[in-house]
Amino acid sequence: MNTPVTVVTLSDARRLRHVSRQAAALPPGVRHLVVALGDADVLAEALPDSEVLGLGEFSLAGARNFGGDVAAKVDPGGEGMIVFLDADCLPGPDLLDQYRLALDAHPEAVVAGPVTYLRDGDTRTNRPDPHPGRPNPPAGTLLFADGHDYKLFWSLSFAVTTALWRHIRRTFGGFDKSYTGYGAEDTDFGQHLRARRIPLVWVGGAHAYHQWHPVSDPPWEHFHDILRNAETFHEIWGFWPMTGWLEKFADEGALEYRDGRWVAVSQKLAKAPYPAGVFRPDRPHPRPVQ
Repeated sequence: MNTPVTVVTLSDARRLRHVSRQAAALPPGVRHLVVALGDADVLAEALPDSEVLGLGEFSLAGARNFGGDVAAKVDPGGEGMIVFLDADCLPGPDLLDQYRLALDAHPEAVVAGPVTYLRDGDTRTNRPDPHPGRPNPPAGTLLFADGHDYKLFWSLSFAVTTALWRHIRRTFGGFDKSYTGYGAEDTDFGQHLRARRIPLVWVGGAHAYHQWHPVSDPPWEHFHDILRNAETFHEIWGFWPMTGWLEKFADEGALEYRDGRWVAVSQKLAKAPYPAGVFRPDRPHPRPVQ
């Protein structure tokens, strides 16, 4: 790799073990930029070979924008590659090379790869079993998203050239900070790509591996964030994101769909805001429903 390569991730101390494995899995010469969502001192001490920067606020959208901007500063020519990789994700052995080849062929595109969810205790990156809800083209091939596929964009693993990142920031600002807490900022970003005819390309063989951690299904700890952000998204784009989660909340009696809107049923939430058993550490293969 002759051009700058920066891997941007967001983390706090709760993800230290996972992000440490991520850093160790990167090849020499790759800049590892960690935007701290908290615990910057702890992360900096534990990750001496990574660049740890504190954001000063908790915003997933703002942290991604900040990380991308910092990565871009070292590449005035715009030919470098910025890879956004979730703190829980390990790069597959061919991820960076496959992204680089895809961007060399299509520097105007956002490229994304398949993500495999690992079982508890598994850190192997040679047995891909990608999430079935996202495209998984054959290794060495590219699949251009159609209009529908833009809804499938997620920020677990994707890459851009520095030049395209600057263009994105100029044209629509990147990830929208009006989505606060958890949920919908990824889907919003994908819709901005579609609206501006920026290609989204799925890259065969660019595998990432999501390390296991306990999940709640549906994610009750993010209930209010999800409902608020879904409403924000609906106002902008005219359809609802995260319908899988919204429908699961409704099945539990926490939401109702009235007159074209999702409405919280307050008495249900007051009675059982976090139903027993929502955390499933026994689940071998947690996969989000969105």
